[in-house]
Amino acid sequence: MERLQKVIANSGYCSRRKAEELILEGKVFVNGSVIRELGTKVSHDDEIEVDGLSIKKDHNYEYYLLYKPRGVVTTTNDDKGRKTVVDLIDTTARIYPVGRLDYDTTGVLLLTNDGVFANGLMHPANEIDKVYIAKVEGILSGYDVKMLKSGIMIDGRKTAKCHVKVRSVDKKKNTCIVELVIHEGRNHQVKKMIEAVGKKVIKLKRERFGIFDLSGLKASEYRRLTAKEVHVVYSMIKK
Repeated sequence: MERLQKVIANSGYCSRRKAEELILEGKVFVNGSVIRELGTKVSHDDEIEVDGLSIKKDHNYEYYLLYKPRGVVTTTNDDKGRKTVVDLIDTTARIYPVGRLDYDTTGVLLLTNDGVFANGLMHPANEIDKVYIAKVEGILSGYDVKMLKSGIMIDGRKTAKCHVKVRSVDKKKNTCIVELVIHEGRNHQVKKMIEAVGKKVIKLKRERFGIFDLSGLKASEYRRLTAKEVHVVYSMIKK
């Protein structure tokens, strides 16, 4: 048995002091009943909700940031025998990738066994930035950029508004480097958006996902997230 505020804090949702405030405000439920008394003890089997969000109650969750290389599939196993992103992480935990990156796409990929953490980051309502850098065959016009920014039809549905910036242009090679910041996570979204304006993605890299970037990492390298980073993510997704 552990004190409720300690369990909430250990989950990464917020600090212990903030957890105490939430309890006093009547925003914490245990097994469906509101708890307002500080020091209430809970067991591993109790179901805890804070502001409508079910939280984890143990210390067995793992969180990794991987610089995904090309030629690795974003899945836990592959029936074709190809190397997966999970194969690159040295752990015995049953982790899985948060979202997907294509086989030939590189960049930021998070892996965890914490479902609340993963689902919160992927849910479009939380509007977590995903920053992609694409090398494009063909040069985007001002009209192309405007269309992409305002939303464009792919797979019968319009994309959400996003940020698009042409970083550089190579007229001799007829290519350009484009930065796109999106919140959605639809299948092959960036590639399909570029194709919708008559161009083609040659290379694609995700430079940032929320607060996470590739600082200090080379392709195939990874690191564990810090407790502070987990706390920040929970503060972003708790609504």
